[in-house]
Formats: sequence, C-alpha cells, structure tokens
Amino acid sequence: MDMIRRTVLKGIGASGVLSAALAAGVLKPTQVFAAEEWNKAAFEAKDLGAALKAIGAAAPAESKDIVLGAPEIAENGAVVPITVTSNIPNTAYIALFALKNPLPLTCSFDFAEGAQGDIQVRIRLAETTAVRAVVKTADGKFFSTQKEVKVTVGGCGG
Repeated sequence: MDMIRRTVLKGIGASGVLSAALAAGVLKPTQVFAAEEWNKAAFEAKDLGAALKAIGAAAPAESKDIVLGAPEIAENGAVVPITVTSNIPNTAYIALFALKNPLPLTCSFDFAEGAQGDIQVRIRLAETTAVRAVVKTADGKFFSTQKEVKVTVGGCGG
C-alpha cells in the first residue's frame, strides 16, 4: 500500500512541476523551432528541375566522392534505407531526391562547419526510380551522384 501511495504522490508532484513550467512560459508546446527555416519551394516542387533550382543547384557536377548506399531492390517502397557519406571537404548541405516521386525532394540536412557529411534515413519511393544525393560545399559548389532502386511493393499510395 505504501508503494502505491508513493507512486501517486510522485505523479502528482511531476504534474505540478510540468504545469508550473507551462504556466511560466518555460515550455512552449505550440512553438516548433526546427520548422522555422525550411525551403518550402524546394519541398513542394513537382519535378526534379524545379526542386534543384529551388535549392540553388541547377546543374550539380557528378562526383565519385559521394558514397550513396541504397538497396538494388527494395521489397517495400514505403521504407527504403538510404545512406549518404560525403567525402567532399567542407560539406555544408545534403539533399536526397527520388526522381519519380510526386514530390522529388525527400529530405535535406544542413551541417555545421567541421561536421562530417554523413546521413542515414528511410525514404518512401513511389515506384522504381533513381535516388539522387546532392551535396553543397561551404563555398557554394554543388555535386551529385545517383543510384537506381527497384521497388517491388508500392510506397506512395501503393
């Protein structure tokens, strides 16, 4: 009986602290900090050209210094594991595109100065398509590489 009483009292105390923090404005659940700066035009672009233009990479140069890891055959297009490692010095940004998706830009990442350009994500592919990784360096140069991924079960609406 003593343990139940202690557990209930701990819960009430934690609720009180949380309520006080919310009332004081320390916690702001309605404010999302990560969504303040995002490239809406790039994520809403309907084709690859428009998405590349929106991120400022009209014609990225091909590079062997970008290692794109993707399965040759994805059994489920809803969760395709992708890895990108940029061996290009001063990598500042990595974006992933699925060329035949309704909205080609799947995700993008900004890196602080000195950070290693390395990401691991799971993306959704609508159908068999090429996946392209675009890397931007700190001095504004763009590089890319791509790999074909065959999808056996649909991802976007399939």
